[in-house]
Amino acid sequence: MSTVEESIDVEVPVRVVYDQWATFEDFPQFMEGVEEVRQLDEHHAHWRTKIAGLAREFDTEIVERVPEERVAWRTTGESVKHTGTVDFEPLGTTRTRVTMTMAFQPTGFAEKAADKLGVLDRQVRGDLRRFKRFVEGRDAGTDPQSASESG
Repeated sequence: MSTVEESIDVEVPVRVVYDQWATFEDFPQFMEGVEEVRQLDEHHAHWRTKIAGLAREFDTEIVERVPEERVAWRTTGESVKHTGTVDFEPLGTTRTRVTMTMAFQPTGFAEKAADKLGVLDRQVRGDLRRFKRFVEGRDAGTDPQSASESG
């Protein structure tokens, strides 16, 4: 299993950052390759992704949720295997450090090759940068659509 950990500091209070992250339906606006996330109930979501031309659908289960501190999940079923956590650390009253840790079990030649090339690391880093622009734009009352652009 491959693991990646990335952090980013955002100029937004921890409560705003946590609340935005917990709004899973917004993930396609800042997560590259995520086409849809549909909240099924308090602890489950259905994902539709297309990464490097590979379309996947899978379900996740929230295994830990501590408001303003942490969200942890794992996939359910057999098709996609990964777990993750996002930790939120207040850095004063208007700044937050977001740390994402993901463990992923690549299957098949393409996923194993992408893993060796560091694709997941770059994707997580890019998703966090886009999340930063997205949440800072939201907090400032600007149009969040411009934050969803790649970068």
